[in-house]
This record gives sequence, C-alpha cells and structure tokens, in this order.
Amino acid sequence: MKKVILSLAVIAAIGFTSCKKTMKKGTVASKVATVSNEIQMTELSFGVRGNCGMCKKTIEKAANKINGVANATWDVDKKKIDVVFDATQTNEMAIHNAIAASGYDTDKVASDLNAYNNLPMCCQYDHDMVINNSGE
Repeated sequence: MKKVILSLAVIAAIGFTSCKKTMKKGTVASKVATVSNEIQMTELSFGVRGNCGMCKKTIEKAANKINGVANATWDVDKKKIDVVFDATQTNEMAIHNAIAASGYDTDKVASDLNAYNNLPMCCQYDHDMVINNSGE
C-alpha cells in the first residue's frame, strides 16, 4: 500500500512540474512576440544615379540584400530610392555602401568603378547626372 501511495505522489509531482514548465514557455513566447511587435522601422529616401529598369533591379537588389532592410524601391524618373529598414540591424551608410558596391553613385557614396565598368552599357550613367537630394 505504501508503494502505491508513493507512486501516486511521484506521478502527481511530475504532472505538476510539467504543467508549470509548459505555462512558463507560453508566458515567455508571448513576451517575445510583444517585443518583436514594438520594433520601429525607419524610412529613408536619397538620390541614386541610374538610367533604366535594369538599373532599378540592380539598385533594389543591392539594398534589399542587407539584413534589416524590409523594402527598397528606386524610382527611375526621380533617381530616388525609398528604403524601409530596422535601425537596430543596419544603418543608412550600410545601405549607401551596398548600392555603391553594385556600381551606382548615391548622394553620399561614389560607386565602385570596377562594378560600374561591368554594368551593361545602358546602365552606365553620366557621373555628372543630377541626383535627387530633396527626398521628393
């Protein structure tokens, strides 16, 4: 009889302990979800030299490859890129540098000349081209 009571006590203790751990996991997960919903995204616009739709694809790809960039859209006519990013994961200069490394001048960083020379002919823009610094 003592063995039965002892066995029941052990089983009950294990049951209470496992329920308690499950509840803790649920509480932690909800706190993490709350923290991740509070992240503020930063919006940024700046000028980037380029000519065509192929330029658009390359410029956007360079910016979107950066960890923390949620979206980057370059306007062919305005020569301006709009970027939305998490400032805890990247910064403005990292975005400028990535675009410049792909062969395109930004309003803060000149392009890598080797990358520029490897662009298709239609994408080799005039380095004196007016760049959109107004953000409009």
